[in-house]
Amino acid sequence: MDLEYNSEREHLIIPEYGRHIQKLLNHCIAIEDDVERNKMANAIVDVMGNLQPHLRDVPDFQHKLWDQLFIISDYRLEVDSPYPKPSIEVLKAKPEPLPYPKTASKYRFYGNNIQIMIDTALSWEDGEMKEALVFSIANHMKKCYLNWNKDTVEDAIIFKHLVELSGGKLDLTSGKEVLSDSKNLLRKKPQNKSNQKGAQKHQGKRPMKKKYNPKY
Repeated sequence: MDLEYNSEREHLIIPEYGRHIQKLLNHCIAIEDDVERNKMANAIVDVMGNLQPHLRDVPDFQHKLWDQLFIISDYRLEVDSPYPKPSIEVLKAKPEPLPYPKTASKYRFYGNNIQIMIDTALSWEDGEMKEALVFSIANHMKKCYLNWNKDTVEDAIIFKHLVELSGGKLDLTSGKEVLSDSKNLLRKKPQNKSNQKGAQKHQGKRPMKKKYNPKY
């Protein structure tokens, strides 16, 4: 008996439904009687719905099943569908290329989120809330800088970069603001004390051996 490899079989258009659905559709296409062909197409849609139960949570899932029916048939199926037949041109149309994300500036170590935060601060009205936000942004910039370069960094450099990234609208160079200390920004979170006590409690203890009770 000759073996039949999948590579030699007909290409599966939607593999999730398997080869049997595609064979059923090929048989449905070959039916000459319109009534019988429509009857079998509706039965195939019901089977497809049972094979993909998650589609029941999708709005208008029946429409999706009928679209997939025509796609699997390679648009050769001629039946009375309750929905408009999908267009092959729309299906095979290439999507528009997505724009590649660009960094906000040459200071890539700050990340794109910093620029979003700066733009948000620029949209706020002047006041204590805006001043607090700008100060938090500067502290976060310092932390990002230290993560990129473990050496200490002067606050004046962070303020200079903030002025540049904000287009000169957020300027802390003339004030007396002092950012958080580098050690505090890079301080690691302490471990859970309960876990530490548990580790110390069990440390040094030998596991108990099971007693062997021979049966006579």
